[in-house]
Amino acid sequence: MNKILIIDASDSDCRLMSGLLTRAGYEPIAVENLEAAKDEVEKLPPGAVIVTAMKFTRGTAQELINWQKREGYRFPVIAIVDNLNPNDLLELMRSGGTVDAIQRPAIDKQLVETVQKYIMDIESVSHDNELIHRPSKEFQRIEREITRIAAADANVIIFGESGMGKEQIAREIFRQSNRTDKPLIVIEAGGAALVGEHKPDSEKSEMYNRIGGYFKKAARGTIILKNVHLLNFDKQSVVLHILSEDHPDVRVICTAEPELLEMVSDKSFRSNLFFNLREMDITVKPLRKVTEDIEPVAEFYLMQYAKEHNEPEKNLDQSAVKALNKHDWPGNIRELKNVIQLAAGNVVGNLITSSDLSISRSSPDIPDTMRLRDPKVEKQRIADALTQTSGNITQAAKLLGISRTTLTYKIKQSGLKSDLK
Repeated sequence: MNKILIIDASDSDCRLMSGLLTRAGYEPIAVENLEAAKDEVEKLPPGAVIVTAMKFTRGTAQELINWQKREGYRFPVIAIVDNLNPNDLLELMRSGGTVDAIQRPAIDKQLVETVQKYIMDIESVSHDNELIHRPSKEFQRIEREITRIAAADANVIIFGESGMGKEQIAREIFRQSNRTDKPLIVIEAGGAALVGEHKPDSEKSEMYNRIGGYFKKAARGTIILKNVHLLNFDKQSVVLHILSEDHPDVRVICTAEPELLEMVSDKSFRSNLFFNLREMDITVKPLRKVTEDIEPVAEFYLMQYAKEHNEPEKNLDQSAVKALNKHDWPGNIRELKNVIQLAAGNVVGNLITSSDLSISRSSPDIPDTMRLRDPKVEKQRIADALTQTSGNITQAAKLLGISRTTLTYKIKQSGLKSDLK
């Protein structure tokens, strides 16, 4: 639950704001003077927001902002203004202190909506979202690309296999951009967040309102759209409409598996949306092609495990390093993390050997004979794959070497839908 620090000398307004924020699902903390505010800021978790009066007991909003900057805190500050004085507010904005303002007489109407613009998910700063710095030339290239793209303020697609840290790269682009003081919204394209019925003849459909709501919440900020290749055709249409017709001031950073390019080619992903989203791009090679990064990444997770469990850091012996380097890592960095953390938790002593590593040697194998390469026999290949998998579209897609979304589209095109179980 996100915490909101309220600093105001008015007891009645503090109670009003606390009640509004509690009902909205936040955890308010109310204080009335500068010293108490400093104490609370030091305890605030990531993702918190500060709501403060311009003047309060023994302090002002400007004093709090100056203190925050000296101490290195970067919590968004929303000012409560009694009489909207453009000069005072402009001075606060110029100093990089406040992100927005609420007029005191309109607290009940403006508070929750304004706070929602700047609240950040607490999980956005967890260890799982750290960008792991690695020594390979490939990763050094990616770091240069991140810096270049962050400054360009363009929409981006980050291509790469599952488990290669695409979201971490997306977040690093955000952190290096000029939008860091604005909202960051992270959405899983294949998740429940975008579920809703789409009615093409109505812009007020549930799906349109839901997706449009995220863009409004992210105004002047950034949306990270994870696994954009999982958007179905209706959702693609809604996102395209929002980008091309509403022109929101929102930067969109997408992650996608390489199959997105195939989906654009076979028209299961709208090319006009693709080019709206891919103004710039980064391609991340799989771990098996950047083997010099395997050992440093493993050591990073050993260090992280030691910190989280308050234990001495464990080390890899040469047999363990050799075993790690021999594996293909079909699950990439995510798989490596799981193997390392499992070994760190189970090993006796502080030295990890190859026998302590639980590396799975089984991975999905895509028979070359089942891949869709010849359009003339495509329908029969799809039918054969569906027969082999008893109509299971997900398993059939794996046999054919394409995405589930692409296969569903091809099934409809080929008229095989009635044969599905």
